[in-house]
Amino acid sequence: MTSRSRPAEAVAGDLAALGIELEYGARRLAEYAYDASNYRVRPLGVVFPRDPEQVARVAGYCHTHGIALIARGGGTSMAGNAIGDGIVLDLSRHLHRVHDIDPATGTALAESGIVLTTLARTAQEATHGRLTFAPDPSSASRATLGGAIGNDACGNHSVRHGRTTDHVEELHLVTADGLQLTATRGGLHATRAGDDAAATRARQLTAQLHALTDRNLAELRTGLETIPRQVSGYHLAKLLPENGFDVARALVGSEGTCAIVVAARVRLVPVATFPLLLCVAYRSVSDAARDITTVLPYEPSAVEGIDRKIVATMAARRGPHTITALPGIDDPACTAWLFIDLDEHSAVTHSDPDVESAAARLLDELAVAGRMIAGVTVPGPAARKTLWRIREDGAGLSSRLADPDDDSVGAGYESWPGWEDAAVAPERLADYLDDFTGLLQRHQLTGVMYGHFGAGCMHVRITFDLRSADGRAAMERFCTDAARLVVAHGGSLSGEHGDGRARSALLPIMYSPTMLAAFAEFKRIWDPGGLLNPGSITDPAPITADLLLADVPDRDWRTEFPLKPFAGTVQRCIGVGRCRTTTGGVMCPSYRATRDEKDSTRGRARVLQEMVRTAGTVDAGWRSAEAADALDLCLSCKACSVDCPTGVDMATFKSEFLHHHHAGRLRPLAHYSLGWMPAWLPVAGVAAPIVNAVLDSPLRSVATRAGGLDPRRSMPRFATARERRRHRRAAPSVTAATDVIVFVDSFTQAFRPHLIGAATRVLGGTGQAVGCTSDACCALTWISTGQLTKARKVLTRTVTRLDDGTDRPIVVIEPSCAAALRKDLPELVGTDAARRVAARVHSFADHLPQLIEDGWRPRNVPEVVTLQTHCHDYATFAPRTREVLGDLGVKVRTADGCCGVAGNFGFERGHYEVSVAVAEQALAPALRAAPGHPVITDGFSCAMSVEHLTAIDPGIRSTGIHLAELLDPAPPHIPAKGRPS
Repeated sequence: MTSRSRPAEAVAGDLAALGIELEYGARRLAEYAYDASNYRVRPLGVVFPRDPEQVARVAGYCHTHGIALIARGGGTSMAGNAIGDGIVLDLSRHLHRVHDIDPATGTALAESGIVLTTLARTAQEATHGRLTFAPDPSSASRATLGGAIGNDACGNHSVRHGRTTDHVEELHLVTADGLQLTATRGGLHATRAGDDAAATRARQLTAQLHALTDRNLAELRTGLETIPRQVSGYHLAKLLPENGFDVARALVGSEGTCAIVVAARVRLVPVATFPLLLCVAYRSVSDAARDITTVLPYEPSAVEGIDRKIVATMAARRGPHTITALPGIDDPACTAWLFIDLDEHSAVTHSDPDVESAAARLLDELAVAGRMIAGVTVPGPAARKTLWRIREDGAGLSSRLADPDDDSVGAGYESWPGWEDAAVAPERLADYLDDFTGLLQRHQLTGVMYGHFGAGCMHVRITFDLRSADGRAAMERFCTDAARLVVAHGGSLSGEHGDGRARSALLPIMYSPTMLAAFAEFKRIWDPGGLLNPGSITDPAPITADLLLADVPDRDWRTEFPLKPFAGTVQRCIGVGRCRTTTGGVMCPSYRATRDEKDSTRGRARVLQEMVRTAGTVDAGWRSAEAADALDLCLSCKACSVDCPTGVDMATFKSEFLHHHHAGRLRPLAHYSLGWMPAWLPVAGVAAPIVNAVLDSPLRSVATRAGGLDPRRSMPRFATARERRRHRRAAPSVTAATDVIVFVDSFTQAFRPHLIGAATRVLGGTGQAVGCTSDACCALTWISTGQLTKARKVLTRTVTRLDDGTDRPIVVIEPSCAAALRKDLPELVGTDAARRVAARVHSFADHLPQLIEDGWRPRNVPEVVTLQTHCHDYATFAPRTREVLGDLGVKVRTADGCCGVAGNFGFERGHYEVSVAVAEQALAPALRAAPGHPVITDGFSCAMSVEHLTAIDPGIRSTGIHLAELLDPAPPHIPAKGRPS
């Protein structure tokens, strides 16, 4: 019986009787049909087991009914190891506990769904910063322990710490038929005492594995573990007598094909005390690779290489400031860098007094070698983190390059994995790269290279055309030739990503028939029915089967934003999963609140990809209930547009989808009450006393529900028409003599008109003439609710009013409105005039460094502030408020994340719980930690979030203020520096 011979409904009913829920809705299947590879396989259903016993029950059921079972962690596999047509077990949702940290033995016992960075952080906390878990692949912030074990992941510091194999002490397993065993460094035993069936199975497996090893002693000794990164195939050499019949480590790298790992005891390593990053610039990646033999004797903890195209893309996405610390960045001859991590251990190897001396000695040696262009040391943790981010995002950045100065990189540039993980001995890497570059040229392909140079492992994204039959055939020819090439250099098809669907069919090029037969027998010993992750390593399909870009209908999805071709645009997401991180950056606030794949940027993108693939017609696709459900909890924060390495802009996708989804139909009430807010605000100003009174009365619940809003959410106080006029008249109007234009947006006019005077006074502090305009609109509320026809009309009028033939800066008080004018205006209107206006637009925070550069200094600043940067400001302008205030002597505590209100999102009915949960990620803890300090909330949404948290949490007593208020010279109401609050 196959995975598809039993209907999902029947399977769900059977599993429900076992106390297990199978999710098999179309949206959920779309989310789990993909990982980070080139492949798509729609599963039968998805289970989120809560403990090993549930895993065992599912495995036993699948064994009985012949249903394939695929274990999955963070879903970041680049080889297609985490997808299949049976039941997908997502172990990351619940199986993420750390059971034990033992400082005495230097080990940790953790469940397989724990994220690698979480395990490392937990280990450090439990050992007072002494010990950590070493494997740190670039996906460590979302990849799980089980995934690292399945692929035998390595990471940036593998040059010292090796592969995951080298850290595994024991594995807690569920077998293909649902028994629980523990694999150790010397054998197998039942996990639970008294489990006779498991004990019997352990003895059977032990005898079979001994017999397999005895028959293949010579083959295993000569054909495996010949280079540091030989990950392809099974690690059968671990079973050799001289290796102690190490069953635990033999299973590492088996890609979930032999047993399901539910927990593992792993060895911890010392944390470096004095880390120092050395960055060295080169003319080519081959030159960088040739210096590896000079670097390795210093016993660095990491030696990573990176291509200039990746660096340029980082600058284009996150701003030039992210790469300025790189040596040679302004030298066109520099096209590659080495990132070398040294520490106190490196100093000891050469008897240097400290790590700085070791770095200086190494730089001298590299200079003598003659290939280095420039080199610098980067000791500070913040600067090191910024530069390492470039390397960590290499997979995504290299897939969707963006470099305005490189004609070879256009808007449609795409590259893909498939041959992204080959490895050779480090001393052969340069020669291999030279030959590999020639192979790319012969096949008329382009590859952007980066990787673990110190370990000989090269990652590369290649411009395969996976959409056409000819292109797919060309990929197969190239990968076949590439396999022959790496084998000729004594290398491995995979260095840490595993074989999966991408390379398993190529293993006969690397291994002898005898070795392949041993692999097949190893698989049959553990999984006689072939149900665990079938098709990986043994019995594979061709590498061109089940490609995600194959057979996608070629249709004209007409769009209002420039998203053509729409199918290709939503396919920007390649599944690297940075949106599943829980710390760092802002993306993705809804996933961080729910920890559900459907609420990640990746999950939403996969649902949209499935929409363009499976919809019967374009109109039917735009009506997709699954896509609407996936997008519902998207806060439209825009953080993904910069935090996602491939630049996925889900806020724009959501706006576009809502435009078509609701076309010709009644919309949600909030689309009228909030979406049309700029249109009715003038009336609200006249009726402000009445409106405010209603919102403070028992009628509040009725009024908010009538507008589609949640009555639990704190509502803003409307400024009266008199207040608006008073504040507006106090500010000068725009004239020909105006140097800086202040754009007074609808939010400021309606709710915070006092900011007009504050902004005008601060911006005029340099002596420049400031003028205010309040007769234009950014159309933000229409954009965020997907009413794009109206938004375009409003923005067209705005362009007419603002395109005055000058280049005078336009400073917008509300950052979300500034972002709409900078980004959405030129995209929706699309004229030269729109682009001219957009180029002049700045948020207030974005313009602040210009004031400092012009010599302005505030008269009074507070000692300490809490900074909540608006998500749209963060994504569109990347303001340097923290740095500027720091230079002014202000200690800045940041709330690094979304405030949770996010425009209309937090007010809408059905979003309240998620909105508050998002605020709890960073803002609420920051407010509790710093009571009484000024809280900078340039965004109206952020200010409303602070107000609401103050209303519902006795531990919070804060008021959000705009940066203009903080710096306003007349008169300051914030305590001056040095004065008590």
